[in-house]
Amino acid sequence: MEIPQILTGKAAIVTGGVRGIGRAISEAFAKAGADLILTTTRDKSACGEVLDHLRSFGGRVELLKLNVSDKTEVAAQLPEAVTAFGGVDILVNNAGITRDGLMLRMSEQDWDEVLAVDLKSAFNTVQAVLPFMSRKRSGSIINISSVVGLTGNAGQCNYAAAKAGLIGMSKSLAREMGPRGIRTNCIAPGFICTDMTAKLPEQMAQDWKNRVALRRLGTPEDVAGVALFLASDLSAYVNGEVIGCTGCM
Repeated sequence: MEIPQILTGKAAIVTGGVRGIGRAISEAFAKAGADLILTTTRDKSACGEVLDHLRSFGGRVELLKLNVSDKTEVAAQLPEAVTAFGGVDILVNNAGITRDGLMLRMSEQDWDEVLAVDLKSAFNTVQAVLPFMSRKRSGSIINISSVVGLTGNAGQCNYAAAKAGLIGMSKSLAREMGPRGIRTNCIAPGFICTDMTAKLPEQMAQDWKNRVALRRLGTPEDVAGVALFLASDLSAYVNGEVIGCTGCM
């Protein structure tokens, strides 16, 4: 898909930006002309191919090895990176994990880890970038939630709680920061083919596919297209919304 240069001159942060949905968003933004700050918990040496590919589109791409669920790490590294970039226009909170299991047997560690990575990380990054966006009186914050945050799902109480929390946070932040020109929206993907979903049994994946009106599973690029819309001025009057990307599941 050919992507127009609608983010030229913009700087974007994408957490978890080198794999899965995050990588697809990073690529769409790079093709659209944005400079990128990506975060990962992987060793930087393992990300060289991804970075070279993203830089081939002509923009600046920097990688931070950063645990976004750690408030101290984020506060120490992210503002410094943004300052070096000369500011930030877009923040995509994409980092996420799952630790599935029935509530009856779920460990406190599995609950805490999912809430930390999938929800608290957004609190950490938003607090780090809001001063920059507020001074510019503009910005777009995009939180990657999930259809599970809207519907719930057996065996995912921790994940659903975190993704529903992102929605509530986004709607509240949209009201707080809208007067300063900062928009906050959510994307709620359905069943998207990633490394995370590849672990599911084939029959389970087929069952999910049969529940989708489009009769196909989603791709990371499907989500990236929605993110590109929300990051650009095409969505200048879209604020506080949850956009599903589910194929009508």
